[in-house]
Amino acid sequence: MSVIRSLCVYCGSSMGHDPAHREAAAAVGQLLAANGVRLVYGGGAVGLMGVVADAVMEGGGEVFGVIPEGLFTNEVGHTGITELVEVGSMHERKQLMAEQADAFLALPGGLGTLEELAEITTWAQLGIHAKPVGVLDIDGFWTPLLAFLDQAVSAGFLRPANRDLVVRISDVDDVLAVLGGHHAPDNEALLGVDET
Repeated sequence: MSVIRSLCVYCGSSMGHDPAHREAAAAVGQLLAANGVRLVYGGGAVGLMGVVADAVMEGGGEVFGVIPEGLFTNEVGHTGITELVEVGSMHERKQLMAEQADAFLALPGGLGTLEELAEITTWAQLGIHAKPVGVLDIDGFWTPLLAFLDQAVSAGFLRPANRDLVVRISDVDDVLAVLGGHHAPDNEALLGVDET
């Protein structure tokens, strides 16, 4: 079991329609603050991003935000967090967030959240990192994506070891325990070539 000192959270810059998603974001922030785990995130003050960051700060925790210069106005850079770093591009943002985190968690969000989740999982598949990746599947939000991954395995486009890189978490209280106990398979299992 690995100790998670810093968790990167990917989530929407919108609130969404389901209040359960907002409540889950706040609960994740409270969980991190209560356990002394630093939040690493995209630096925004709006949407679920703002909710999780505010909850960490209100709980006395630490928040590290990373935002590209061009998005500071659009995503409303959060000036009330422990540290907000401005970078020159989305690539720099994602790289710095990845470097600063011990694990990754996706909350509900849109294309940006999906892209970040797909990229960080692909990096694990390629052996760029061996940090745990999870989705918080509140009210089945991520169930269609997980079903797609299962279908990709059945269709021969995704190795079972790579499918296992993304762990489903259904309860906020389990986030740290599940991610702390989840480890990437070895590189041979991830990168091996199928004979079929």
